Amino acid sequence: MDLESADVVERARTGKVTKEGALHMVHDTSLLFKIADELRSEAAGDVVTYVINRNINFTNTCIGNCAFCAFKKERGYVLSMEQILQKVEEAVARGATEICIQGGLLKGATLDFYCEMLACIKSHFDVHLHAFSPMEVFHAAENSNVDVQDALKTLKRSGLDSMPGTAAEVLDDDIRRKICPSKVSAAQWIDTITTAHRMKIPTTATIMYGHIETLEHWINHLLLIRDIQKKTKGFTEFIPLSFMPENNGLGEIARGLTSMDSLKMHALSRVLLYPYITNIQASWVKLGRKLARETLFCGVNDLGGTLMEEHITRSAGGTEGEYMSPEEFEEIIASAGRIPRRRTTLYELI
Repeated sequence: MDLESADVVERARTGKVTKEGALHMVHDTSLLFKIADELRSEAAGDVVTYVINRNINFTNTCIGNCAFCAFKKERGYVLSMEQILQKVEEAVARGATEICIQGGLLKGATLDFYCEMLACIKSHFDVHLHAFSPMEVFHAAENSNVDVQDALKTLKRSGLDSMPGTAAEVLDDDIRRKICPSKVSAAQWIDTITTAHRMKIPTTATIMYGHIETLEHWINHLLLIRDIQKKTKGFTEFIPLSFMPENNGLGEIARGLTSMDSLKMHALSRVLLYPYITNIQASWVKLGRKLARETLFCGVNDLGGTLMEEHITRSAGGTEGEYMSPEEFEEIIASAGRIPRRRTTLYELI
């Protein structure tokens, strides 16, 4: 190992890798993967976790214009409260401890719409509600003529337990103007997330990679997430989400994505976010089971959830199905020489 590499390694262990250090490391993949795996071991040990959960995409109708979306339909569906409760009941009967709720942006949807959903589920079931992206919260607040803090306060009172940190895509406004021009800006996403954290609403953090962004965008995004976590300590995990190129306009101009790109992304996430974010998650529904297993050697310690249904990835070309059983999670994790454990949304081991 040369002196420059040794310096990067030392910085990684102390959470001080710079943009320049990350650029150096990413071009030496053997070093990157080695350090990411060592940091994973130090942060999380050999346990690899998963959660029994259910995704509920309550509508595919949306006023947005994201170039990467294959889920939106002009005349789509909106689930009734009865349909949502039935899905929750089925999930709880199968051992789910988490219900993840996200959907398109319905025109005019106010806080009452979102709060009714939360409150109705909570009145029937004792289950963790992981719901509504920063974009959905911003949308509800805007339609209700309240600020984001008041919206979050109302949602929490209605039963919101934690939030998915989706809608981040890439936290760079030049990129966002091209791929999701009507979505919240990077600053608005950050404000919504940090407000949630101040109100003791934990969130995940994500990036969507593999389209028109560059390696520097990856690194800048990760450093932003690191800075937020250092201040708020509100992120439970970081989840790289690979771009799915089918049935959307962005796929026609995307640069393409290799398996090595995905392994680098997950390893960089571990290295740049260490020691501030303990959990790096691989999305099996996007990567596929085989590649998700490989990420366990590149810094990953969590494989996400059972999902039970998943429409957004499938509509953009996902072929891995919508459900992975606990038995299959345990088999994949054990085959990598790791220890499988079920967890809650907030990473309490079950």
